[in-house]
Amino acid sequence: MAVLSTYLTGLRASITPVRVLRGDRLWEIDALRGVAIVMMVVYHLLWDLHSLGGYDIALRSGFWSWWQIVTASLFTGLVGLSLTLSYSRERQSHPTGSLWPKYIIRGLTIFTWGLIIGVVTYLALGTGYYVRFGILHLIGLSIILAYPFLRLGKNWLNLALGVALTLLGPAIQGLSIDLPWLAWLAPTPGSGVDYAPLIPWFGRVLIGIFLGNALYPGGQRRFALGDHSNNAAIRLLRLLGENSLLIYLIHQPVLLVTLTLSGVISF
Repeated sequence: MAVLSTYLTGLRASITPVRVLRGDRLWEIDALRGVAIVMMVVYHLLWDLHSLGGYDIALRSGFWSWWQIVTASLFTGLVGLSLTLSYSRERQSHPTGSLWPKYIIRGLTIFTWGLIIGVVTYLALGTGYYVRFGILHLIGLSIILAYPFLRLGKNWLNLALGVALTLLGPAIQGLSIDLPWLAWLAPTPGSGVDYAPLIPWFGRVLIGIFLGNALYPGGQRRFALGDHSNNAAIRLLRLLGENSLLIYLIHQPVLLVTLTLSGVISF
């Protein structure tokens, strides 16, 4: 019961709006996450216009294709980097014993929201557009799987494996292997929208873990960086970054309602 209570508490806390910026966080990490959120909303707005409004926007090639890749890479890389920060701080508080149960609960929390998104999109958009294994599924599972790699610290194995998985993704995709039951693991045709299988995206998480240990050993910044935390634009990005999960969950309904009421798209 204690585990279930912790899980449910984490589920509620994960979407509790952050209204006041915390001073104990690294401002640049939250700001970068805010940038990723803005990029994601822009891309999903264009996707709605293209897929539901019939607008001629080339999303799968050229500039916007790279925009999507950079956005997802920024998200997943920051997941790995942030995990190193939380692990370092948790280990300082708990020098001995396994921290894996905490990461399992944390990962299941995010994964649960991914499942909810899948159900909602299936009911609202049908089989062609629902999220089968999206970015939240990926992040939730990655948090659980990343724990052994966090224990390695600044280890080149994280970088090597991360690069290998990143390069393996396109190679597998080129084979066009149609195994729907492996859609969560590797690129599979017809796997819905917002699709993010472990290969190659867990590779970005591992690269983020390597960079986190290299740039923030012990959870502390090891490079010189001016304090721009109170810049108005940075503060806005930080606020978006600290509310990234909540924004992810509500941004599409807000976009769809706005575009529908304005007559830009119709179902």
